[in-house]
Amino acid sequence: MRKSHIAGLVLLALLMVFMPARSSAQISVGVAVHIGPPALPVYEQPICPGAGYLWTPGYWAYGDDGYYWVPGTWVMAPTVGYLWTPGYWGWGGGGYFWHAGYWGPHVGFYGGINYGFGYGGVGFFGGRWNGGVFAYNTAVMHVNTTVIHNTYVDKTVINNVTVNNHVSYNGGTGGVSARATSAELAAEHEHHVATTSMQTQHEHAASTNRALLASENHGKPAIAATAKPGEFTGHGVMAAKAAATPHSASTNGGNKPTNNAADLHKTDRPPSSRAGSTPANASHLNNATNANTTHTNNAATSARANNLATAPHTHNAANNAPRSQPHPQNKPQTESKPHSEGKPR
Repeated sequence: MRKSHIAGLVLLALLMVFMPARSSAQISVGVAVHIGPPALPVYEQPICPGAGYLWTPGYWAYGDDGYYWVPGTWVMAPTVGYLWTPGYWGWGGGGYFWHAGYWGPHVGFYGGINYGFGYGGVGFFGGRWNGGVFAYNTAVMHVNTTVIHNTYVDKTVINNVTVNNHVSYNGGTGGVSARATSAELAAEHEHHVATTSMQTQHEHAASTNRALLASENHGKPAIAATAKPGEFTGHGVMAAKAAATPHSASTNGGNKPTNNAADLHKTDRPPSSRAGSTPANASHLNNATNANTTHTNNAATSARANNLATAPHTHNAANNAPRSQPHPQNKPQTESKPHSEGKPR
């Protein structure tokens, strides 16, 4: 009886110790996924629909049919002064777990993932709160300054017009190896607000759209970003430009715009690393060499035909020579002078 009482006290103490940790929004939710999410697609940010909207990057969610894309969208902040910390996939416990995003006074750790548009992997540089009004940094945000006047330009941060190809998860094979800073750890223990109802509806609408499944769009969703939550049609919808493989993407948070047209023709590995492959330039050289060889052989063949007509006895003697002797026609340099064989001796 006394042992049961002691065990109960120990269990209660453990629950009290872990209670503060469970209040953090960084608790992983759902079941472990044994395959990491695809790379983040490349897309342009739709123009901000109005003052007070904050950008929430797109991400890969997981459902019954596998990964599906939740388009990035502009969302009204639930409270003045709050910023959005995106969720992220992280490796741990034998699988990938989703760490849900949250609203708070400071941006916390989001796996070091480069979501673009101010979310380069650490912190947020797309805007700030000034006197209860959100000001947009037009160096990384797509804002119509003729309509929204609370703007500024800070080009010291990394300029990101389009989301670059990069890995979409932290840890594991090929994942981002970033770890939370002291400031990000402090932000995790602040008061948080979960996703708004508009964000929840937005994700649910994405889960019911089969075109957003990774198995259907192969990492290139037609609805990569929207101007407002849940609006998947209209001029505010942005399609993905390209898709990247998770292990070939840059994980250093570089935000320089990329040449998407060039990326469409690139392979995952250089041609020299693939066994049995021939570079394109080598094929052209081989074709040119084959053409020249064919022309030379044709000329040599014509010369041999003339020799047969004018000097049959000479060629018969050559044909009756022992096989151990080298044949003159086996040397390429003798074939380059067909006219010397055409004259009768």
